[in-house]
Amino acid sequence: MYSLEMGWRHLLFENYPVDPSVVRPHIPDGVTLDRHDDSAWLSVVPYTNVAVRPEGLPSSMGVRLPELNLRTYVTRDGVPSVYFFSLDAQGAASVLGARLMHSLPYYYARSSLECRDGRVAFRSRRRHPGARAARYEGTYWPAGEPIDAREDPLAAFLLERYRFYAEAPDGTLRYADIDHEPWTVSPADADVTANTLFRANGFETPSSEPVRYYSPGLDVTASRSRRA
Repeated sequence: MYSLEMGWRHLLFENYPVDPSVVRPHIPDGVTLDRHDDSAWLSVVPYTNVAVRPEGLPSSMGVRLPELNLRTYVTRDGVPSVYFFSLDAQGAASVLGARLMHSLPYYYARSSLECRDGRVAFRSRRRHPGARAARYEGTYWPAGEPIDAREDPLAAFLLERYRFYAEAPDGTLRYADIDHEPWTVSPADADVTANTLFRANGFETPSSEPVRYYSPGLDVTASRSRRA
């Protein structure tokens, strides 16, 4: 296993506050559900990876992968972290590599991201053999002035996390560390016409109104996957 370099571009963070009892049964032992204002949070994040490649290779050798994930927020040993329920991405070979080499719950999907007139159109339809169907279609755009996420308590809680966890197919808990500059985000608006990602992961669609942020993106290095 190896570290990866990539860029994350045109991200929407669509964050739903939910009762902690909704999320707690879905996370494994070994991590503790994190809360803000007494709520747990489920976040849908569409974006595109660019120049994904092993660390040290030139960006020209990387690949582009539109991606959609569903995540929540946890701690382990006091470290604020992200926990991934699922990651849907374009590219069968890349999905297989992420599953085998990094033990992440990736699913093959037909996905696209297009930017036009200041708006981002994202579509994803899961095509992974044997997996529950999942579909997302929406358009999103920045709707306010950019802020440093560290200066807003909720944005800092949701975004300023530099470790992620996932449960491997064999049931073990895996993690990786990520390195990037602090987030700069804007409030966002969105027109989402389809989203079955919650149902695909065993959740009811939240009735709460989401808090949305947009970021044009940043560059990232992700460590190799380790067993927790």
